[in-house]
Amino acid sequence: MSSLSNFKKSALILLLASSLAACGDNDNNDPIEDQEPVVVVEPEPVVYEFTITFSNLTAGQPLSPLSVIAFDETAPWQFGETASIGLEMIAESGANEAYLSDENALASASAEGPIGPGETTTVTLSVEAQDVLNLSFAAMLGNTNDAFTGLSSVDVSTFAVGDTLTRTTLAYDAGTEANTETAETVPGPAANGEGFNEIRDDIIDLITMHPGVVSNQDGLSTSALGAGQKFDNPVSKIMIERTQ
Repeated sequence: MSSLSNFKKSALILLLASSLAACGDNDNNDPIEDQEPVVVVEPEPVVYEFTITFSNLTAGQPLSPLSVIAFDETAPWQFGETASIGLEMIAESGANEAYLSDENALASASAEGPIGPGETTTVTLSVEAQDVLNLSFAAMLGNTNDAFTGLSSVDVSTFAVGDTLTRTTLAYDAGTEANTETAETVPGPAANGEGFNEIRDDIIDLITMHPGVVSNQDGLSTSALGAGQKFDNPVSKIMIERTQ
């Protein structure tokens, strides 16, 4: 019995050794350094491109370079609210650098130069696709104290390539400078006065509808503006097209 028992033990040991050797040949137990690394490929972001066509509909108001901002939730300006410093600078001088760097901007773009009466220009804006995507526009009416035009918020989230939208725009008062129309305070070619001034001397200090130019021919003797600078709404037209 002892010899048989020893034989069984020896056979069992040989069987286990054979099984372990077979397991050692299994590819799944190769050292980690011999395995191919797993490469994770990040998807390329989807980029939307919009072409904006901007037309000046006035007879005597040059418009500053159109400023375009893409955002998701918080618009750069809203009717009835206080103008930001960036919008104040546009409305009083046409300078748009501060406005275009708005903290909520996903992307921004500017026309190359001012748009004269009856003229049209285009702006191209590229921005990564978002579930919520809006565009905002602003440009100064040059022969005024602080008038500007534009659109606060246009939802373009669902635009497909080739989709277009056309809107006309009204004249707004930034509420940052009194509408004195004096030669010292109107920066446009009709007066060549001061542009941006950090002092806010308008008693309202809110974005409202602009009351229009009075002019020196209509009783405001100190005005540097004449009938040629008067305007009616709408003052501009904006066409938005998704081109990519």
